[in-house]
Amino acid sequence: MNDVRELEQMAARMRMDCLQMIHDSNSGHPGGSLSATEILTVLYFYKMNIDVDNPRWPDRDRFVLSKGHAAPMVFAALANRGFFSKEEYKGFRRTGGNLQGTVSIHNPGGDMTVGSLGQYLSVAIGMAIAGRLDNKDYKVYAMLGDGELQEGQVWEALMLAPAMQLGNLVAILDNNHVQMCGKTDDILSLGDLRRKFEAFGWAVKRIDGHDISQIMSALDSIPVQLTGQPTMIIADTVKGKGVSYMEGTAQWHGGAPDDEQLAQAFRELGGAL
Repeated sequence: MNDVRELEQMAARMRMDCLQMIHDSNSGHPGGSLSATEILTVLYFYKMNIDVDNPRWPDRDRFVLSKGHAAPMVFAALANRGFFSKEEYKGFRRTGGNLQGTVSIHNPGGDMTVGSLGQYLSVAIGMAIAGRLDNKDYKVYAMLGDGELQEGQVWEALMLAPAMQLGNLVAILDNNHVQMCGKTDDILSLGDLRRKFEAFGWAVKRIDGHDISQIMSALDSIPVQLTGQPTMIIADTVKGKGVSYMEGTAQWHGGAPDDEQLAQAFRELGGAL
């Protein structure tokens, strides 16, 4: 897709799919899924070089969801992209279902099995190193959460990637300013992130993470290279974006909407379709 309006409509559809999944299983993390929606829409429907018919294609771009609790939005992207049927939604977070609480390599289109936060920028670095060793020009995209940046291993990885000159690595920060227990600034302020990332040696871009055009432009401006500066995109977003009662609140970091709340969310999101 190259049309901004089409991508906006896909984002709305993915939001509704995500909320339906969480409602039906009575479990999940809507807030951080909704904040990541436009970024994932642009990655999966515009930017990433992937093949639905060959999910393990060696030359494909890779995506690592380091903020693993946003898995339902990745599942919505993968299903709408055609990697698997939406019938799989019925098994979300259920025993025997294929779609569990985080993305797995057993999911068609899944590039990494994710667990505890803080570890997966390191994994993305390994993938980027492997690409360079194999002389492949694919990119590795990793999405992190701002609350996740309070994990120490993230900063070790942030130091390593520029030292290794991983120009094929793109980290995207879903900077929604809210974590499980409150606002990040109240719990452990991250300070001036742009200056920190630049001091570590990253090429930094800052965008509105809900503006499709800005996301497209930021991703398109990254050169195809195996060596050079890795790129960090700070995407300023809103927790629970698109659903009025979820926006900007830690209450909806985790939890499922009831029937009435889901209906309200669908009414609010339906206009985008």
